[in-house]
Amino acid sequence: MRVILFGATGMVGQGVLRECLLDPEVTDVLVVGRTPTGVTAAKLKEVVRDDLFDLSDVADEFAGYDACLFCLGVSSVGMNEQTYRRITYDLTLAVARTMAERRPGMRFLYISGAGTNENGRQMWARVKGATESAVLRLDLDAYMLRPAFIQPMDRVKSKTRLYRAAYAVSRPLYPLLRRVGPKFVTSSRVLGRAMIAVAARGTDKRVLESADINAI
Repeated sequence: MRVILFGATGMVGQGVLRECLLDPEVTDVLVVGRTPTGVTAAKLKEVVRDDLFDLSDVADEFAGYDACLFCLGVSSVGMNEQTYRRITYDLTLAVARTMAERRPGMRFLYISGAGTNENGRQMWARVKGATESAVLRLDLDAYMLRPAFIQPMDRVKSKTRLYRAAYAVSRPLYPLLRRVGPKFVTSSRVLGRAMIAVAARGTDKRVLESADINAI
């Protein structure tokens, strides 16, 4: 299986990249992003560019891949809706439409979040919900993944200092948290493996919550 990965330098994307490089079922990984990952591997290729909205000069290459794992995202904290929507909705749809044009029917996995609701009260939930709905209408075999709490594993790190501190505290408690709240807790390792499994074989559900991710 050949996969395209967006957001490989973020916390989720780091975990997904690690699992893709370890999994023998994944033969090629094309990372597209604004900054290099710093990772070297025989089956890894990177495209680094400032503007991810326009991929026209590399889009023909996407036709040779089986799945797109879209892990790119930002926190809504401190953002107004217009700015958050441009990164969350506009950019995701720009990439998804390019994939639908160049590789109709491609499996497209979008990292959303628990609590996503197009008609919800919270701004981020509405924007994520609108993004999910728009992607699901495209000519793609699309799946929305809504993890709640994600414990980073295997030296995967958040870019946000405050989050890194919180994750360091929660790590020893992760086994207990997983037992007490399996519907709300997963790890970067489990999430990465689940994405590979869905990319390879699909699943009956189009929207996957943390419990579904853990089960897969």
